[in-house]
Amino acid sequence: MPAISGLSAFPITPSDADGRVDSDGLRRLLEPLAAAGVDSIGLLGSTGTYAYLSRDERRRAVAIAAEAVGGRVPLLVGIGALRTDDAVRLAQDARAAGADAGLLAPVSYTPLTEAEVEAHFAAVAEEGSLPLVLYDNPATTHFRFTPALIGRIACHPGIVAAKCAAPEPAAAGSGVAALRAAVPAGFPIGFSGDWNVTESLIAGGAAWFSVAGGLFPRTCLAIVRAVVAGETERARALNAELEPLWTLFRTYSSLRVVYALAELMGLCRAEPPRPIRPLAPEVVAEIAGTVRRLSLS
Repeated sequence: MPAISGLSAFPITPSDADGRVDSDGLRRLLEPLAAAGVDSIGLLGSTGTYAYLSRDERRRAVAIAAEAVGGRVPLLVGIGALRTDDAVRLAQDARAAGADAGLLAPVSYTPLTEAEVEAHFAAVAEEGSLPLVLYDNPATTHFRFTPALIGRIACHPGIVAAKCAAPEPAAAGSGVAALRAAVPAGFPIGFSGDWNVTESLIAGGAAWFSVAGGLFPRTCLAIVRAVVAGETERARALNAELEPLWTLFRTYSSLRVVYALAELMGLCRAEPPRPIRPLAPEVVAEIAGTVRRLSLS
């Protein structure tokens, strides 16, 4: 597995009302990402609604993606589950179907302790035989990692990177520094939360795990490449141009917005899994008008 860095693009997983993955739609979503040269594809992430799909359909989605991408781009696959043994099986499934790494969040119903989360990661890394990216997504899991816990888990064999919620821009410098100080030297710390990520990349973040990148890879790659080139003001300017999109994400949720956009762009026809509902027609019209005014690719 190549080092986690750059732009990791996270598409939706189109499926029908019964939760069966739309293979043609998924291929249409993935091909532009591979063609654009994203640094990895985040399949079955939160935007990919992994928690709403059966084990068979998750395995099938990985197989479809591996065939479609054909080794051009590494595949990072969500393997989160309530039970540790289920997460192990999902990791094994993903590896057998062609995944390069797993993305593991501490999904839970009963609140977990730090010791339980660390044991969960250690067991899945050891038994799943798949390199793992630690996924800190407190808005969804209601578990918040401390830098110290991330540092301890990063020392376990098989843990290769971390995906963290980007801090608010004003706190990016201190937030990124605290995380980097807690993990072994060279351990990649990347960020999600598209509207906050640019400052975290400038502060030293290794990767952008991007919802927008799942539809507009070249636009998002331009920001990443500007940061890598040391062109921080250009990166900030490009990010500022996307503020209308970030406003949509914050207002309606990035998941619901990209479902609407995938259909508006003719990539697939899919509704989010119930009980999540599609956005109202007037909101879809607002999204369409906003995106028409932006230069997105």
